[in-house]
Amino acid sequence: MQRLLAIALLTWKAAFRFRLFLVLAVLLLAAVVGLPLLIKDDGTARGFTQILLTYTLSTITALLGLSTLWLACGTLARDIEECQMQIIAVKPVARWQIWLGKWLGIMSLNAALLALSGASINALLQGRATRLPVEEQKILRNEVLVARASAREKSFDQEIETETDRRLEDRLKKNPVGRADILEVRRQIREQVKADFQVVPPGTYRPWEIDLGAAKHSLRDRPLHLRIKFNAADKSPSGTFVALWQAGVPQKTQLWRSPPMSLAPDTFHEIELPPNLLDENGLLTITFVNPNDTALLFPLEDGLEVLYREGGFALNFVRGLGIIFCWMAVLAALGLASASFLSFPVAAFLSLAVLTMALCSGTISNAVSDGTLMGFNSETGRSGHSVVDVIAIPLLRLMLKVINLAKAFSPIDSLSTGRSITWGQLGLAFGQIVLLLGGIFGVIGIVIFTRRELATAQGTA
Repeated sequence: MQRLLAIALLTWKAAFRFRLFLVLAVLLLAAVVGLPLLIKDDGTARGFTQILLTYTLSTITALLGLSTLWLACGTLARDIEECQMQIIAVKPVARWQIWLGKWLGIMSLNAALLALSGASINALLQGRATRLPVEEQKILRNEVLVARASAREKSFDQEIETETDRRLEDRLKKNPVGRADILEVRRQIREQVKADFQVVPPGTYRPWEIDLGAAKHSLRDRPLHLRIKFNAADKSPSGTFVALWQAGVPQKTQLWRSPPMSLAPDTFHEIELPPNLLDENGLLTITFVNPNDTALLFPLEDGLEVLYREGGFALNFVRGLGIIFCWMAVLAALGLASASFLSFPVAAFLSLAVLTMALCSGTISNAVSDGTLMGFNSETGRSGHSVVDVIAIPLLRLMLKVINLAKAFSPIDSLSTGRSITWGQLGLAFGQIVLLLGGIFGVIGIVIFTRRELATAQGTA
């Protein structure tokens, strides 16, 4: 441990020698203070937090991420190129201790900078919250600056897949298609089946049964919040649609009915529900009545969910910063792994290329879901295929799974919408991002660095 700390201290000295720590501290504080001043919010609690939390945390994450890659690549590659590493390597310090000491030094720098930024954001958030109108301050305290858990209805994936396979079998019996077109036909049938679970036709209703489980005891006498989003088949003259809601079951629980609400499609709405609407098993029944002349669609993924308070903002904020810290850990491991066998410019280029691919996971996901790199052909109405897809699609599928290990967590969105980030999620993020992904890069980097012949590395290389 003494040797690791000595290498970490040298990394700190390098960061101060490059003026990196001071420059980053100034940039991070400027982002925290400057962005809310440059970008005006709409005066609402949600708009306020959208500016202050979303933009500042996103900017801080980007600045720390790029600086982490730059420092990780530079601190190891430069030491090798300038022959400083050769002096350290002849001392009784193992190569893996040098590599791990560098990583610890970079992560301790990130911890200090992230703590400074987080404390500044929290202080600014609490200070500026007092300037909001009293009603908006109430919304801020109850719906945003909290840690709210969410509950949804059970998943219908199994039912959708079963019905899709049944309809596909009937379709193939009546109208056989080529083997290459079966995937496209199945995709179209699946969308039709999925629509049956999502669409509420005019003059009908749609119930949701949401099991709140063990949380029912802590929710007694506490209000809930209904978060909804829907799409419309046609536009309305006013741009909004009438919505009628009911919560509870007659003669079993307390009953709540909403007045007619005018809601806009394609956006999220939150409705406060009175307390004690659950039945004795913790089941909450929500019913929507569609009095409009057009069908409305509630997506299964985010069409309706129930939010309830689970904790305070401070610990939730710390856990969110913890997940960002995990992201920095894997970026530091990536940069050091690249610098273990490449020069500084090439290592930085490789690290940025890998980061760019991770940020383009949406494009990769589309290619995997389509089963081809050729994309969708609007003229033929089907996806194209090539020989390259046989190799490329499995590789992209594997790459997407690896990327999703890190991207499965969204602390910035959760904090800005008052969502709870649990200790379990933080632990899972640490396991998937730091131990698994960071461990893979770490093992690769340490093995290569241990086997590398440092005597051949010169400053002119």
